[in-house]
Amino acid sequence: MSLPDIILASVLFLLLVGFAVVVWKAASNWRWFNIVAVVLTMLLALVFLFPTAGVLRSRSAWHEVLESLELRLAEVKAETVDITLGEAVGAEASRSGGLIDLQSDLSSLAIEAGRRWRNLQLKGANLQGNVSISLGPPPANNLAGEPAAPAANAQPLVPAETLVYGFSEKADDDNQMMVPDYYLGEFIVQASDPNQVTLVPTGTLEQYQLDWINDGRANSWLLCELLPPDGHVPFIKPFSQADDKNCLGAVDEELVRELLVDASDATRLAYLEDGRAAKPDDPPATKWVELQFTQNHRIEVDSPDERTLEDGGFFDGNGRALDAALQHGVDNGFISLKKGEKLLLKSEGAEKLIDQGVAEELGSFFLRPLNDYGFVLRRIRLNLMSLADKKAELTAEELLLKEAISKTDQLLVANQEVKLKLEQDLTQFRVEKQSINEYKGKITEEAQAMVAELNRLEQENAELEQQIEQKHIKIERQIDALTKTP
Repeated sequence: MSLPDIILASVLFLLLVGFAVVVWKAASNWRWFNIVAVVLTMLLALVFLFPTAGVLRSRSAWHEVLESLELRLAEVKAETVDITLGEAVGAEASRSGGLIDLQSDLSSLAIEAGRRWRNLQLKGANLQGNVSISLGPPPANNLAGEPAAPAANAQPLVPAETLVYGFSEKADDDNQMMVPDYYLGEFIVQASDPNQVTLVPTGTLEQYQLDWINDGRANSWLLCELLPPDGHVPFIKPFSQADDKNCLGAVDEELVRELLVDASDATRLAYLEDGRAAKPDDPPATKWVELQFTQNHRIEVDSPDERTLEDGGFFDGNGRALDAALQHGVDNGFISLKKGEKLLLKSEGAEKLIDQGVAEELGSFFLRPLNDYGFVLRRIRLNLMSLADKKAELTAEELLLKEAISKTDQLLVANQEVKLKLEQDLTQFRVEKQSINEYKGKITEEAQAMVAELNRLEQENAELEQQIEQKHIKIERQIDALTKTP
């Protein structure tokens, strides 16, 4: 029993005792009905005292609840305002980052992303010859998991003749939704009805895309009218603030490494360093400058020329918007910048404003160039086709080289045989030459001996001839003497 309860019980007991004393003192002067009425009144007061106390206690409790709910209501209203309009970071700053801003950003993102058709189920795929892929509607949330029956006058799943980009989807358990995880190619919607859509690729699908479909990893499809736009913000940690070290905020390194696990080191580094302070060796295309305007300034952003997208492109020669979807559309195509406002621009545009004396530089930062995935994918496909043609040429040249090498090897074998025969002939020639040299030496010696013998015989013959001559003269003289011939 608490102290207030003890005090209350004591007070009631004293009142009861005092009442009894008063009635006893007044009993000699009162009549019986006076005493009965007083006693009944006292008893009723005692009876109704406890319900009255309970009511007071309940009222006090509900009053506290009311005060807490009113306080909570004020807090909820303040939170609603913060959620709707955002919070002001500084004393003079305006509210930003609220639901309205997020809805505006979401609308802009939806416009950039185009129409999307999620969770279309693969019904069949002909990946041989004329490739075609059939997709069905998303499954209904029923026990059988079957697609819901189409409603009366249901529209086709995807408008026919629409150019779409296909992605396979996987379940994201954290967000309880299907998210794209693999690019499957560019397709044209050949036919479409409420139950099925038929896709045909605009070009030859790559082998890795065919393998992904054949392996059963593309049961759920996402079709996009436009490829997802690239951006800096998706890779920044939520609620991180920009500072002089990074103009975007803190990069979510875990997310970058998870998504770009197969990317090159240079590509991954560009994402990890996105928004950092600039370095002297950064490429000019990645250098952005944060400016603070020192005076009010107006910049013309809309071109006065009225040209369509097909005639003039997105921007004119001065960078002013030509397409109505890109134009500012108010203040005659000018934007107004007040003194003290900050703006992040590429270094070329920032230098012009600094030279005009209307702004000063606060810092320079590295921002990776954003990718135009439509252009990038087409360029990759063209490069792959060029590489395939080059591969075919190199394969043909390789076959020619292999054939030439084979013939060269055959010639080498034949030449080796010829070489062996020539070496054998050389050995035989050397043997024969040695024999001939020996025979020549022998013949030379014999010839020399024969010449010497002939010289000797010639000399002897000359001497014999001389002797014969002398004898002939002698005989002739004797004959002449006998015949007396003068």
